[in-house]
Amino acid sequence: MEHNNHFITCTILIILLTLLGILRQDCECTSPSLAPSPDLTFADVRLAVVYPIIQSFKLTITLDPLGITSSWVGSDICNYTGFYCDNPPDNTSATTLAAIDFNGFHLAALTLDGFIDQLPDLAIFHANSNNFSGTISPKIAQLPYFYELDISNNKFSGQFPSAVFGIAGLSFLDIRFNFFTGAVPPQVFSQALDALFINNNNFMQKLPDNFGSTPVQYLTLANNKFTGPIPTSIGNASSTLTEVLLLNNYLTGCLPHEIGLLKKATVFDVGNNLLTGPLPCSLGCLESIEQLNFARNYLYGEVPELLCGVKSLVNLSLSNNYFTKIGPTCWKLVKSGVLDVRKNCIHGIPDQRPYWDCFNFFSHPRACPTYPYWWWRHWQYYVPCKIHSPPPPMPPKSSAGPPPPKYRPASSSITYSALNRHRLR
Repeated sequence: MEHNNHFITCTILIILLTLLGILRQDCECTSPSLAPSPDLTFADVRLAVVYPIIQSFKLTITLDPLGITSSWVGSDICNYTGFYCDNPPDNTSATTLAAIDFNGFHLAALTLDGFIDQLPDLAIFHANSNNFSGTISPKIAQLPYFYELDISNNKFSGQFPSAVFGIAGLSFLDIRFNFFTGAVPPQVFSQALDALFINNNNFMQKLPDNFGSTPVQYLTLANNKFTGPIPTSIGNASSTLTEVLLLNNYLTGCLPHEIGLLKKATVFDVGNNLLTGPLPCSLGCLESIEQLNFARNYLYGEVPELLCGVKSLVNLSLSNNYFTKIGPTCWKLVKSGVLDVRKNCIHGIPDQRPYWDCFNFFSHPRACPTYPYWWWRHWQYYVPCKIHSPPPPMPPKSSAGPPPPKYRPASSSITYSALNRHRLR
């Protein structure tokens, strides 16, 4: 009996060992080692380090319509399509993978985790117009030279990618045209960025009080669901903010006079929101402004002559509001096509709102809902700069009326380009 039990046990062990051997052979056949082959020679040990990382990522690619990854073969990583080498800051005689540009490749992968966060010398990652999704790993903050992240026009979703807050040197962040939702953490407006593009997502919240703390030059929050008033802190960005797009949101309240402190601003667009009240006279202090858009809101009152006297203006759009009066300087801009006041309540100018529409609007009490009446009436006329030259005399009236507005493109605008899906850099 004992002899039979011993024989059965030995037989079972032999069968198990045989099966394990077969499984091991199968694993070796289906999962080849991604370590560099001894036959490969790399220009630098740093390139040998990133080779298996790239090859691992290549295996996760589920869509490659342009055949991009077919070039990701061999030891010459610097000639892989989309990969760029340079000398790292810590050793100018070395060669390393410094930048990745996947713009327009239409690649698809379920995640970028385990890829960009594992490339030790990476400084730039651009991947506009692909089909990447998933999240951005917090480990990306450990990359010492990283400063540009562009994942625009992809399929990322969920909350704002908070991993970016740990990237000390980040200066360019572009996450537009994705499916991010929820709130934008206030920290993003304190981060030392030069450009922030988060338009065309599904962010929904009030603009935080520290909105004006941002040091960015180019800011695009358009085509989201931001609500509430424009924070008065926006004036704190006077020394840096050059272009800001807040159009197509749900902003409410009156325009704060602090907007007039943005002396470097060339583009300011809050079109198609729910803003109300008069235009503050401080807008006449926007000495560099070229594009100024307040169209499609609920603004009313007289258009300030000081604003129309800004010499840098190229386009001033006030259409589809409830303004009731313009002065001689503004009239001159209407005739030249710079100022668009169509669909308002201005008597004597063609293409205005119907009488009943204006009557209905003004039959209800109008006041700024954000501040007490005495407060906004005072600041409406506040001018925080030296007043420019007096307005010219009123031109003679013409029975023909002003010509239709002429669209004049401003100098090359980075933020307006961000409203398209294509790459910015």
